Amino acid sequence: MSREINDPIKLPPRKRSSALSEQVRQRLNEMIRNRDLTGGQVITEERLAETLGVSRTPLREALLRLEGEGMLQKNAGRSFMVRQVDFTEYMQSLKMRRIIEPEAAALAARRVPKSELAEMRVEIEALHSTHDDREHTRAHWNCDDRLHRLFGYHSGNQVMYGVIERLRVTTRLFEVTDIRQRVEADHAQHLEILDALEAEDPDWARRAVDAHIASLIGYSLEQFT
Repeated sequence: MSREINDPIKLPPRKRSSALSEQVRQRLNEMIRNRDLTGGQVITEERLAETLGVSRTPLREALLRLEGEGMLQKNAGRSFMVRQVDFTEYMQSLKMRRIIEPEAAALAARRVPKSELAEMRVEIEALHSTHDDREHTRAHWNCDDRLHRLFGYHSGNQVMYGVIERLRVTTRLFEVTDIRQRVEADHAQHLEILDALEAEDPDWARRAVDAHIASLIGYSLEQFT
């Protein structure tokens, strides 16, 4: 007898555990990126497991993965804590991104599927019409992540993509949540990057990403020096 469409899929115990730990990892990733868990904060596993409604096993698996991704680190007491990034590391990481990401965009200019570019454009335009400050901030960073990940992934160079992802983790751990002064600039710059990718123009894509990151470097220097 064939399985009914609405029947639950029964996964083996290991697959269920892996799926749950991935869900927990994604939730913790979101909490860190949205500053619900802040830099330097020690993770109390028992309390966090209770908050998320999960057991310690999938939580521990998720924490180990986030440590590997650079989101968390171990403190002197061997507890997990959110990695704290200072301004010097932040700026050094931004400057490295300015070297690598424009090249990734140039490589991706003839590789990104048109459908994915169209979806990205719809998301950016929809974001521009959002007015709730807190929701807009979260949506802004999520949109920024997806755009940079789009051309990083489609560069065709997985080593480069991995380096970019690691650098973006570092810069994201530092970036301030008040991005109101960046909204208009980011909107225009994101659209220009999309235009360049849609035009399949590597030189334009390289220039657009370089200008975008240079703008962020300039903004950060104005804010913190």
